[in-house]
Amino acid sequence: MLVVHKYGGTSVGSPERIRNVAEKVIAYKQGGADLVVVVSAMSGETDRLLRLAGSLSALPDERELDVLLSTGEQVTSALLALTLKELGTDAVSLLGSQIRIVTDSAHGKARIEEIEGEKMASHLREGKVVVVPGFQGIDGGGNITTLGRGGSDTTAVAVAAALHADLCEIYTDVDGVYTTDPSITEKARRLDRISYEEMLEMASLGAKVLQIRSVELARKYRVPLLVKSSFVEGKGTLVCEEVPTMEQVVIAGVTYNKNEAKITVSEVPDKPGTASTIFSPLAEANIVVDMIVQNVSHKGYTDVTFTTAKADAKKAYKIMEKVAGELGAKLVAVDEDIAKVSIVGSGMRSHSGIATKMFAILANEGINLEMISTSEIKISCVIKEKYGELAVRALHTAFGLDAEEVLEEQ
Repeated sequence: MLVVHKYGGTSVGSPERIRNVAEKVIAYKQGGADLVVVVSAMSGETDRLLRLAGSLSALPDERELDVLLSTGEQVTSALLALTLKELGTDAVSLLGSQIRIVTDSAHGKARIEEIEGEKMASHLREGKVVVVPGFQGIDGGGNITTLGRGGSDTTAVAVAAALHADLCEIYTDVDGVYTTDPSITEKARRLDRISYEEMLEMASLGAKVLQIRSVELARKYRVPLLVKSSFVEGKGTLVCEEVPTMEQVVIAGVTYNKNEAKITVSEVPDKPGTASTIFSPLAEANIVVDMIVQNVSHKGYTDVTFTTAKADAKKAYKIMEKVAGELGAKLVAVDEDIAKVSIVGSGMRSHSGIATKMFAILANEGINLEMISTSEIKISCVIKEKYGELAVRALHTAFGLDAEEVLEEQ
């Protein structure tokens, strides 16, 4: 059996915790499994490196920043390999460039294109534990790249797919995927299992347990993911293919994201090609756009509103100012005082009236809806940030997620 483990920053946040991880890995290997271990940087290290770069440059060069930030995971992987050897288990750490985790050249947001797994497989055949630094790769020109925040999850799933692993276990500081953020309501419940599609929606909508690109890869290559805690024993949550019993639960979870900004371009000429003119420069700048709303045309003009990550808001605003000038639009406005609240569930496919119920619940709490977006298994609403946690608690209760039987059905 071949298993990939991934340990997050809090799991390897100190020498003592690294030793705990090593002991866990050794116990797992003694059970008969071959192991690849993917590690994040020690908690706080990436932020420390960013501050260091910021102290020397107001706008650090992206290539050099990747060289700097990738060292955090490199340190952890070497320390874990050293500890495993000290405890009598043969291990080897391999950098992204040594494995050849090949990515594109989008520094800071690189996407994995290929993983050459033979070097890892060779060490595994020799009985070694292979330790891999997450978050990093190498582009076609040999430059170090990083995969963005949460990129170690993506590395772990990609390695599992490349090696055809039987399971990828993600160890973090929580013991699974919950119906909502437990810090918002104590009535949140851990799910025993959740489908790839539901987890993909929850990750994209603000659930922080798994990075969205890792879930995309897991679904594409059918890699089973088990989310567990590094600190407490428990079953965790299995992210897997959907089974018929999952539709018995209409709503699997409620998510809340306050890290988005809303940008409005007012009085845009309503003619063919306008949308392309607005959104193409954003794509070229690697800015991900989430929700988009275009108002009904009035006298040949319309307003276009979209949301993006708050971290990209200033950059997007500058791009939109330039675009507005080209189009002859009247105004560009940014609103960072928003939150996105969403409900997710594969059972929506076979149940009607879910949107109506959600809107009524929010209306009863006096919460105005600024934007609405739907898919087959989710409904998202943009509201004022101050109402975000209230909305989560109201929806969580109204859709029956507080009840113990929700966990049993899952």
